[in-house]
Amino acid sequence: MRIYLAGPEVFLADAEALAAAKRAICAAHGLEGVFPLDAPPLSLDLAEPEWLRIYRTNAAHIRSCDALIANLTPFRGPSADAGTVYELGLMIGLGRPVCGYSNVAEPFGRRSLAYLGATARRRPDGAWEDAEGLALEDTDLPDNLMIPGGIFATGGRFETEAVPPERRWHDLAAFERCAAYLASRASRPAG
Repeated sequence: MRIYLAGPEVFLADAEALAAAKRAICAAHGLEGVFPLDAPPLSLDLAEPEWLRIYRTNAAHIRSCDALIANLTPFRGPSADAGTVYELGLMIGLGRPVCGYSNVAEPFGRRSLAYLGATARRRPDGAWEDAEGLALEDTDLPDNLMIPGGIFATGGRFETEAVPPERRWHDLAAFERCAAYLASRASRPAG
């Protein structure tokens, strides 16, 4: 089973080392990890802008994989990386298994309130809103309800781990639980 390893780790200075660690965990579970920075699986038009080549490469990687594990740790705000969420949605749209994990265990609603700080306010009905009057999701879910909703609806798992901030991009305990789960699904007899 080929697993696409979605996440914002591509922006880290040690992205290749982290990719190697994730691939090793996948291999230990009988899976093949495919990282976004891996060589393109197809010939690309070098005349295209780099951003479009990156998109085409990652989309081709996703289509070549059987499942996906998404690092949904909050990225530059209270929610997951938008590119990772797009990749997760693409794989769900392909009807393939997905799992997600976050190395921040605090629920999305509380993270959003903390991010907004004093600009968040209560409505007369008690619900929270931001400075523009837009309601906040006040749930105990790990991110916007569409993200865990999509994962759970496809039979996947969303693992969370409370990790110290200095380790949040490198701790792979929740990632390994996702890999073990997908390996167990792959080994089940059909029917």
